Amino acid sequence: MRSANGFDLAAYLDRIGADAEPPSYDALARLQAAHVRTHPFDNIDVLLEQHPGVTLAAVQEKFVGRGRGGYCFEHATVFHAAVVALGYDATLRLARVGDPDAAPRTHLGVVVTLDGVRWLADPGIGVPPLAPVRLEDGARLDGGIWPHELRRVEEGPSGPGWQLWRERSSGWELMHTTDELPVRAVDVTMGHHFTSTYPTSHFRSTFMLSRHGLADDGTPVQTTVTLDGVTSRRAGAPSTQRPLDLDELPELLDGLGANLTAGETSRLVRRLEGLLAER
Repeated sequence: MRSANGFDLAAYLDRIGADAEPPSYDALARLQAAHVRTHPFDNIDVLLEQHPGVTLAAVQEKFVGRGRGGYCFEHATVFHAAVVALGYDATLRLARVGDPDAAPRTHLGVVVTLDGVRWLADPGIGVPPLAPVRLEDGARLDGGIWPHELRRVEEGPSGPGWQLWRERSSGWELMHTTDELPVRAVDVTMGHHFTSTYPTSHFRSTFMLSRHGLADDGTPVQTTVTLDGVTSRRAGAPSTQRPLDLDELPELLDGLGANLTAGETSRLVRRLEGLLAER
């Protein structure tokens, strides 16, 4: 059955292999983990200049109908629709990636309120937390590829900001700063338009494809493909990287669930050849 906004919850749950559970933190965490292990993070449609947009209808058709992945605006849009359909109190929030004094609001996450406690659910970043992080200064989440931590910062009249940090082998790294401003559909459209069309947007000049998974022993793992190479990550272990051979790209796309047509794959290979030639 479709909700009033046209979202097909049953099809989404079937796609990610999840159950329709009553709202709880554990159920929300299971849903987020299932989402990121099903849908790749990628900027393929931006590179191919064929992005369908970030309306719920477009994202649902792409993620659920065609089994594709995408980037933050798409991940958060469909995940937000799912949690609302499941009965959660949830809102979208925009964030600034990297230096908050220089970065535009080009990241989208979901804030979920459970029994008066707010949680940041962030399924649409390259190496996401595998569960929601409590929206509280110093809140920490372990259990993914890297530990994550939220830190409160003052943002002025708009209210506090919430910085998501991750702990890598070289130390703590700032991911993004989420603000408390309301988010409307036009804000998401504007953020996506900037990210996908602005000449210096890194989504237009590089390639990224990531997919989470589980090792045989249940340890979180992730494979990421960029122009710099193929990176393998495993929780609690150093990352490894090897060069990317474009001849292997079709196999990598299939293995990571990109679900492209043969024509799209050929066009992507040519696009990446051009990007590499520009380096």
